[in-house]
Amino acid sequence: MAPAAEDRYMYLSVYIITIVTGFPANLLALHALIRKLRIKATPNAILLFNLTISDLSFLAFLPFKVTEVLQGKWSMPSFLCPLSGLFYFSTIYSSTLFLTAVSVERYLGVAFPLKYKLYRKPIYAVAISGFLWVCSFAHCSIVYITEYHQTSNASSNKFICYDNFTEKQMEVLLPFRLELGLLLFCLPFLITCFCYGSFIRILVSSPHIHKDKKQRAIGLVLTTLCVFAICFAPYNVSHLVGFFLKKNLKWREKTLLLSTFNASLDPVIFYFSSTAVQHSCRCCLMRLNICHPSPGLQRIMDQQSIKLGHPHISDSQIYSSKYGP
Repeated sequence: MAPAAEDRYMYLSVYIITIVTGFPANLLALHALIRKLRIKATPNAILLFNLTISDLSFLAFLPFKVTEVLQGKWSMPSFLCPLSGLFYFSTIYSSTLFLTAVSVERYLGVAFPLKYKLYRKPIYAVAISGFLWVCSFAHCSIVYITEYHQTSNASSNKFICYDNFTEKQMEVLLPFRLELGLLLFCLPFLITCFCYGSFIRILVSSPHIHKDKKQRAIGLVLTTLCVFAICFAPYNVSHLVGFFLKKNLKWREKTLLLSTFNASLDPVIFYFSSTAVQHSCRCCLMRLNICHPSPGLQRIMDQQSIKLGHPHISDSQIYSSKYGP
């Protein structure tokens, strides 16, 4: 889907900004979540780990889009066109599914704390993650099939990837896009709104929960809903409009461009969702001399380091371990 010449700079700007910001942020989150999983695998950490893998997979294929925009056509090997399309669209929808799964996990944890604790096992989160991966890739396999059939009959230096569909192809694609929008966006979005609405209501009404935790929870909810509204909603609305108008909308490509920002916004969700990611971000900022922790914050980070198995231990902890309290 190479854009028009006048839009190339806009597309390139969005792609490059997403790559520059998304890769380091997601790699930092991945590093923190792997360390967390090695010590104690929790359902929340497993779901966030899969969400990070989804974003990194999306970012790995984004340079193909940059090359296509620069050259104005698909000049790479033809087999990469359907493969990049499959990962590009599948990871968009896998992100919505994993964000929804995180919201459900959060809701169950506060709404049914005792009952949910009995079933809060890592193996269930692994099974759910596998199901969500299969669901997203199976639904988006039509992208691979359609584009593979198209590229097999065209020279690799004469076509634009995932574009110029025949009327017969559109008869199949339009209903399928509608099904994608309803099943993999609208339904997850409604579930997420219900879960996070109930989640915030329970937290706000609980006097024993610290104010900082409530603020973090509100940040998590607002960021997640912004990702759904800004990154995913416009693109999926184009499915609905395109189905009723019976055509491939020109502005659909620009709504798809908004979905690219998802890879840069998800790390903000990781920060609000995981103390391990928060700790890694603070350590990274301190190593870059961007911020300096207060003594109180340093003590908290020392305690978190012990929990995560970090080698750093403060002098006061060494003294206490040797000579007693």
